[in-house]
Amino acid sequence: MTKNSMVTKSRRRAPWSGVFERFVRSEVSATGLLLASTAVALVLANSPWAETYRALADARIGPSWGDRAFTLSVQAWINDLLMAVFFFVIGLEIKREFVVGQLSSRRRAALPLVAALGGMVVPALLYAALNGSGPGARGWGIPMATDIAFALGVLAAFGRRVPIGLKVFLTALAIADDLGAVLVIAVFYTSQLHWAALAVAGALLALIAAASRAGMRFASVYLLMAMGVWAAVFASGVHATVAGVLVAMMLPVRGRRDGTMPAGLTLEDRLHPPVAFVILPLFAFFNAGVTIDSDVMARLAHPVSLGIIVGLVVGKQVGILLFSWIAVKSGQAALPDGLGWVDLYGAACVAGIGFTMSLFVAELAFGGGAGTLRQAKSGILCASLVAAAWGSAVLHARFRRWRTPAAKGR
Repeated sequence: MTKNSMVTKSRRRAPWSGVFERFVRSEVSATGLLLASTAVALVLANSPWAETYRALADARIGPSWGDRAFTLSVQAWINDLLMAVFFFVIGLEIKREFVVGQLSSRRRAALPLVAALGGMVVPALLYAALNGSGPGARGWGIPMATDIAFALGVLAAFGRRVPIGLKVFLTALAIADDLGAVLVIAVFYTSQLHWAALAVAGALLALIAAASRAGMRFASVYLLMAMGVWAAVFASGVHATVAGVLVAMMLPVRGRRDGTMPAGLTLEDRLHPPVAFVILPLFAFFNAGVTIDSDVMARLAHPVSLGIIVGLVVGKQVGILLFSWIAVKSGQAALPDGLGWVDLYGAACVAGIGFTMSLFVAELAFGGGAGTLRQAKSGILCASLVAAAWGSAVLHARFRRWRTPAAKGR
């Protein structure tokens, strides 16, 4: 191979081969803005401007024609439309990982997939044990989630001391976790189905798949059909954000022979910054405003809050580590090179940061009950803070040991 051909080949690979690295960097750099949005929401919700803050979230806007109008509250537009874009990017991330990424081979996919399963099942069971019946029963899906941005942000705080294998494992686990969350939302948080609207959505998805296979590159046509899928799914009774994942699954993510970036990776690369730096901070701003008053300790002691805290802080650790141990000991999976069980335990602790996805599921589960929703949000914020602090302490102790001469000699 000549030098010129090697250069040409590297240039062809460059646009799409580094998607994982750019994805991680974007998640990490957006963590500060997400944290700031949360802090501002908490300050406003507990200030003299609290009523103005809530009035802004409840203000209804939307298009109108003649004597008809389609309006939703500002918060609903963010949760139903903008978060559909977030789930679209999640869908692209999931498909990329299964087609060309860390989940593309059975051996590499086994450990994070099994770990993610344990990190969903055990927290849900612990929550259900505390809320088997009553108004909190619908919230079992809340502690199943992992906030990938905050989780990777904790790892980023340790700089180059974090092994790349640990970043890859946690990212793959969180993406598999997102897939589980999407399935839970679609199956268990759908109240009533309208089959005609679902049929329209299916037809539009088939058109998107056909256009994708034909190699059509007109983004405006894809956008028009995607908006049609969103409207049809919204009308069907399935939560509209699922439309984003369904559309993403129709787009190609495997690199072309001519070296050009496929449509799926192009859209993921372009949409990830606005999702990370605009959509998620807006979601946090309008959903994380919890009133902190004299009743906060009573809310944290409520079974809903306790179920979320125990699920995210304890359930994630136990589920991820236990299922990973079973998979490794049974020979179905292997630990990533250079990582030990302490490293996986640290990742399991950090995975207890539910935040964005947990808040989203809480809105679906308890959107009609203000009191229960406040208890759920209090539990999510408390659990995420505890998980971040404990995970950071575990990883700090581990990385400090790595730097000692005794650790290097082992």
